[in-house]
Amino acid sequence: MEAPAAPQDPAETRLTITSPEQMRELGRRLAKLLRAGDLVMLSGELGAGKTTLTRGLGEGLGVRGAVTSPTFVIARVHPSLGDGPPLVHVDAYRLGGGLDEMEDLDLDVSLSDSVIVVEWGEGKVEELTEDRLQVLIHRAVGDTTDEVRHVTLTGLGERWAGVGLEMLTA
Repeated sequence: MEAPAAPQDPAETRLTITSPEQMRELGRRLAKLLRAGDLVMLSGELGAGKTTLTRGLGEGLGVRGAVTSPTFVIARVHPSLGDGPPLVHVDAYRLGGGLDEMEDLDLDVSLSDSVIVVEWGEGKVEELTEDRLQVLIHRAVGDTTDEVRHVTLTGLGERWAGVGLEMLTA
C-alpha cells in the first residue's frame, strides 16, 4: 500500500505595490498565469485594491465589459473577447454563510471553464477546489493617504506547485 502523498508546501510570493496602476499591472501579469478552472480568492480591507486587481485580470484575460465591484449583484460574468476563459467576478461580502449560500451562483458549474475571482471568499468557497490562489492585500488603515499595499499570493494544491509566482515580482 502506498503512503499518502505528502502535502505540498504552498507556493508563496510577496510584493509591495505603491499605486493603483501597479495593482492593475499586477492583475495583467497574473492573468498570464491563469487558465480555465482557476479559483482566485481575494482578501483585504475595504479599499485595499481587490477590484483594481480584478480589473487588471480582466484586461489581461481579454474579457468583455468594464470590471467593477459586483457588491450589489453578487456576481458578474465577463465573456472572453478571444479564445480565453470567461472571468466570473464574485463579491461575497454580503453573504454570511459558507458554500451553501453560494450554491445559487453555480460556481461549481462555472469553475471548469472559467477563471473565478471571489472577493471576501474566505470561509465561503474553499470547498470548491483544493487548488486555488489566495491573494491577501494589506494596506494601512485609519486616516491615511498611504497608497502602499503589501500583497501575498499563495498558490495551494497541485495546480500551483511549480507555477513560478515569483515571476510576478519582476
